[in-house]
Amino acid sequence: MTFLQHTLFLPRRRVLAALIAAILPIAVAHADPAIDQPAIDQPAIDQPATDQPTVDQPAVIVTGVRHAQTVDDTLASVTVIDRNGIEKSPAIELIGLLAQQAGVDISRTGGAGQSSTVFLRGANSNQTLVLIDGIRVASATNSTFDFANLPLDQIERIEIVRGTRAAFWGSDAIGGVIQVFTRKPVPFATSAHVGSYLERGGEVSVGTPTDNDSHLGMTFGENRQRGFSATTANNPFGNPDDDGYRNRNASVRGSIPLGTQALVISAIHTDGDAMFDGGPPIGPDPSRSFARNTSGGASLSGPLAAHWSQSLTLGGADNAIETPIYASRTSSRRTTLDWVNTLDAIAGGTFTFGGNWQHESGTSSSPTNPDGIDYAKTQTNAAGFVGYDAKFGSQLVEVALRHDHNSQFGGATTGNIAWGWQINQKAKLRASWGQGFDAPSFDELYSPGFFGEFAGYAGLQPERSQSFEAGLDFKPSAAQTFTLSAWRTRVNNLIVFDSFPNFDAENIARAALDGVELAYRYDVGRWSAGTSVTLQNPRDTDTGVQLLRRPRRKLAADLRYNFGNGVDLSVDGLAASARQDFGGELHSYALLNLAAGWNVHPGWRVEARLGNLFDEKYELARGYNTAGRNVQLTLAWQPVL
Repeated sequence: MTFLQHTLFLPRRRVLAALIAAILPIAVAHADPAIDQPAIDQPAIDQPATDQPTVDQPAVIVTGVRHAQTVDDTLASVTVIDRNGIEKSPAIELIGLLAQQAGVDISRTGGAGQSSTVFLRGANSNQTLVLIDGIRVASATNSTFDFANLPLDQIERIEIVRGTRAAFWGSDAIGGVIQVFTRKPVPFATSAHVGSYLERGGEVSVGTPTDNDSHLGMTFGENRQRGFSATTANNPFGNPDDDGYRNRNASVRGSIPLGTQALVISAIHTDGDAMFDGGPPIGPDPSRSFARNTSGGASLSGPLAAHWSQSLTLGGADNAIETPIYASRTSSRRTTLDWVNTLDAIAGGTFTFGGNWQHESGTSSSPTNPDGIDYAKTQTNAAGFVGYDAKFGSQLVEVALRHDHNSQFGGATTGNIAWGWQINQKAKLRASWGQGFDAPSFDELYSPGFFGEFAGYAGLQPERSQSFEAGLDFKPSAAQTFTLSAWRTRVNNLIVFDSFPNFDAENIARAALDGVELAYRYDVGRWSAGTSVTLQNPRDTDTGVQLLRRPRRKLAADLRYNFGNGVDLSVDGLAASARQDFGGELHSYALLNLAAGWNVHPGWRVEARLGNLFDEKYELARGYNTAGRNVQLTLAWQPVL
């Protein structure tokens, strides 16, 4: 038995998929004579590819410390996925793209449009803060964001910051922060696609010329598919019909200068209609769920003085899920006001300070109550924070302190301290400590439960955490990057439904989240490749039981190659060990996905994606199906200006 089989407990075919994906980046690095050359941008269609180096600037992120910072200067473990990376990836959905990233695990109850959740570094799905253009988008009713209805066509960029960020962002950021940025304005672009399970759809983007100071752009999209049965044969709610899905979406993004300031607006709306198994067991399944999500905001930002910049943002997010067959509906609304100030070149570094105010309302209705209303509640939260980050020679420091006051649970103070040592041009050590908290949701506070069981409790307190992380960033050459991160997180006051005999919500449990991430990246000339290994042990410390749907071992890898004639090829591999779930174990699995693109004519591009090459049978949630071998073909056009 090979080492990989022993580690991941995979059958031979699954091992083959994982092994191919893992060794490709290493083989590329050893085969390419330009390994000591920095990466270059991909060539245009009418230019031959070369391996002559040009130095790429490090990516800039804004999520880590709430002001612009290069990836090289950050003291957190971060991943940036730009639009080029999204288009070259074999993933056809956001949930699949996130699954390829180190420290990220996913769960989904069926195919497209079904409930999809993300676990970051083993934390619960409601312990990861999700932002779209800086706006909180998780539902106030259950504190989670369903990634199922956010299409990749609407996304320009994704920033993933791993580790506690509560001192900068407040509640929910125990596992980390995932921030999505919507598409930038373009004069015109359109695409259409077809695929397996009778999938068809497309998107259109229109906007003003991008060479002006003022920009305005809109993107519209729709996707439909017949789908496949959401449930397996052993699911008690199973129905072997196809569960289809339809998604309509639109976004707008624009900016206009106002003196030294810039006014930026952004908004996105998604409307999902998903069939699911859970209705009458005989005949066509009429079970449908309608999910509508809208978020957006207006931001006025710019310099106020020589070293003083500010950003004032008014935002909002609405979420609604309606399931007519059960006569149930939940909805929430959040209004936020954020003010962030940045003082540069102060005491050798950058001071950041600001405040946040938010008002949330949530409503749940079902026929289990005489008046049909489970609850209709509101709460407010006010917060202030201050942060400082600086570089003194080879030493880097970062500190932050925040206090939140919530009308329901009172106050919560969180802090963060990080240190880094730039040993030389190739190596950097870093260490950090941070506190986090996760405020209880409306469901956990006020839900009457189901027939007197699993009810909420209005006296719940926030879940609180402490995290330690140590890491090493190593660049043996301009083309290669190694990153090693180890973390230890302890969560107290964990909210569980465990109070016998009615299983009401209470703060009694504790969780331990320990893990190690090792990532390697190679970028030079026509090649781009990477591999990451995540080893973790997320568990309930009171029982020792592994937290549900999170594998202890995961291997992910990718390979991109540009042939220099307008043709590019991509390969993604993913392998995950067995996971615990309700009622039993989810078996290990391995996937291999392919993608190819061809710029057939200036402005025209054809793309083909082949998912689950080996037709792996696996589950991301017990009793729910996943897609078999599938294909998607895309034709895209964007005029060459």
